[in-house]
Amino acid sequence: MLRLRAAAVIATVTALSATATACGGGTSSGGGSNDSPKTLTYWASNQGPSVEADKKILTPELKKFEKQTGIKVKLEVVPWSDLLNRILAAATSGQGPDVLNIGNTWSSSLQATGALLPWDAEQYGKIGGKDRFAASAVASTGAPGKDPAAVPLYSMGFALYYNKQMFKDAGISKPPATWDELVADGKKISKDGKWALGAEGSNPVENIHQTFVLAKQHGADFFDAKGNPTFTSPGAVAGVKQYVDFMAKDKIIAPGNAEYSQNQSLEDFAKNKTAMVLWQNASTTFKAHGMKDSDWGVAPVPVASGAPGAGKQINSMVAGINIAVFKNTKNLNGATDFVKFMTSTEEQKVLCKAYANIPPVKAALSDPFFSRPEATVLKNTLLTSAAPLPQVPNESQYETSVGTAIKGLFADVAAGRQVTTESVKAALTKAQQQMPKS
Repeated sequence: MLRLRAAAVIATVTALSATATACGGGTSSGGGSNDSPKTLTYWASNQGPSVEADKKILTPELKKFEKQTGIKVKLEVVPWSDLLNRILAAATSGQGPDVLNIGNTWSSSLQATGALLPWDAEQYGKIGGKDRFAASAVASTGAPGKDPAAVPLYSMGFALYYNKQMFKDAGISKPPATWDELVADGKKISKDGKWALGAEGSNPVENIHQTFVLAKQHGADFFDAKGNPTFTSPGAVAGVKQYVDFMAKDKIIAPGNAEYSQNQSLEDFAKNKTAMVLWQNASTTFKAHGMKDSDWGVAPVPVASGAPGAGKQINSMVAGINIAVFKNTKNLNGATDFVKFMTSTEEQKVLCKAYANIPPVKAALSDPFFSRPEATVLKNTLLTSAAPLPQVPNESQYETSVGTAIKGLFADVAAGRQVTTESVKAALTKAQQQMPKS
């Protein structure tokens, strides 16, 4: 999910949230201004390999909804590179779609604009109630203590993917369950031009995904209970250093990964250059690169000791997509019915199979498709050992500032410069200084 270009815009929109909530209607060019009870405008996020692929998946489902309700849905699939800026522009102008998909890490930031419909108990009741959804997915729909700004639609989680042949060649019989085991296995693999672990060191967002979990495992977070940044806490520093040290000290990540930002680590994995990757719902990507399902295995992301779980045993962020209603839609009943349809048990099975996601609707998880090895690991992770990224208004700025700081630390390693606890803390101090004042 791309959100880097819009981080500064979010701060502006948040400051102007009173203006956004004051906006009414608009012209016919905005989906939210559509006053026909028989038409809805829907901005879907690009989930598949292309916009056209998404249209092919979604169009028959929207036809089902039209047949059931008589409401025609005008679909626009928006690329991730444009989606957040499009939403923010709609928030300030008051002219947006009736229904839209949002990255779940944006929930609190967009909630702060006031542009999205709150999902209180009454509104949730219209789609069957909040209890239908996995608690971890609901936790990624807005700030704690406030009515959610969206409803879970597609869930994703991180797993450890490993190359079976490379493990066999190194004499490794099973995937690592702890980080110590991963490093030990990694040192057996990392030789003769092959490497143990892939990373997207130049991708700030991926850096956040990994270090958020490692900080949790060190008993820390990047924000306190009041939403103030705590980037330099001992646990946050330790989590970042542990991740960078996979390249710097343990030498199980290739230095060239410091420049990776466009899924090159997945390509290396598919080409038998790297034995492991930490990724979310990766099977379709492997297939696109020519791997057979039998070529790779999947296991939970390692923890410090024991087994994944709550607290310090968190091993994944809650990744995924939420569905929201633009607050000034003139077809609230139709928009609510559409969210109910998209999150119905049967529709969740159809859509999450098509996109290889995990349904956040618990009843849909009984489908045998979600008992495959990959889905089982991801499902169990989301239900028992995943946590949402910080649900604070400045979440996107956190991803930009801390993710970029880690990018710089990887660059230091690749250039032969030493990375120490002090240099990590200095980089995180600078990142925290870039955050807006609360």
